[in-house]
Amino acid sequence: MTSPTRLSAAFAKPHPALVCFVTAGDGDTATNLDALVEGGADVIELGMPFTDPMADGPAIQNANIRSLGAGTTTADVFAIATAFRERHPETPLVLMGYANPMVRRGPEWFADQCRKAGVDGVICVDIPPEEDEALGPALRAAGIAPIRLATPTTDHKRLPQVIAGSEGFLYYVSVAGITGKQQAAQQSIEDAVAILKAATDLPVAVGFGVRTPEQAGAIACVADGVVVGSALVELVGEHGADAPRHLRTLTAGLAKAVHSAARTSA
Repeated sequence: MTSPTRLSAAFAKPHPALVCFVTAGDGDTATNLDALVEGGADVIELGMPFTDPMADGPAIQNANIRSLGAGTTTADVFAIATAFRERHPETPLVLMGYANPMVRRGPEWFADQCRKAGVDGVICVDIPPEEDEALGPALRAAGIAPIRLATPTTDHKRLPQVIAGSEGFLYYVSVAGITGKQQAAQQSIEDAVAILKAATDLPVAVGFGVRTPEQAGAIACVADGVVVGSALVELVGEHGADAPRHLRTLTAGLAKAVHSAARTSA
């Protein structure tokens, strides 16, 4: 099965893709998402708030707390996604989150809601490739890309299984830990991306710990995409209603660095 058209197009551009993340229901999500697109994001990741975000560091944990405290539900997430798709018909939208909200009503229900809302892909942090049947078949049947995670601990024996279940792009988690301020050494990222790109034709996007245009630009020299989350989420928490202006500024800086990166063969 080919990847959804919007995701395919985002990674077929002549430059690497900038993937930007914010949490649904944290602040004025619609305006924040618009700011990311206006700043130059090529792909949007929308976090589904969850009570136990085990892969996330303090910034995104706090965003989850703020969102859930405001009463955000799964229905609200899909409403945000639907409205985003109406405003931005060409920008890929990926939901990222945890299994419970995705499968509690059944994987087919979740996949159908994604389809209706115009979602292009789903990253489920806590369903491993070995348990693909819990969600993957339903997503594929609905035309939604299940996007898998590879990490520094994904060895050569397990990597084929990770790749086999992934569509849209492969997300390389560059640090063996939670999201936030940890940063992987550039050389380790380059080595990992080279291994991944030798094993798959899927685009490889690198995230976790990417905070500045300088970091993003360096990674974009070897990767097909760069994912930025915590640095953007922190702006939402810090600036509240004024966050869109700051999101737009940081995204523009990131986009300039990523889009102008001098590509090398990984």
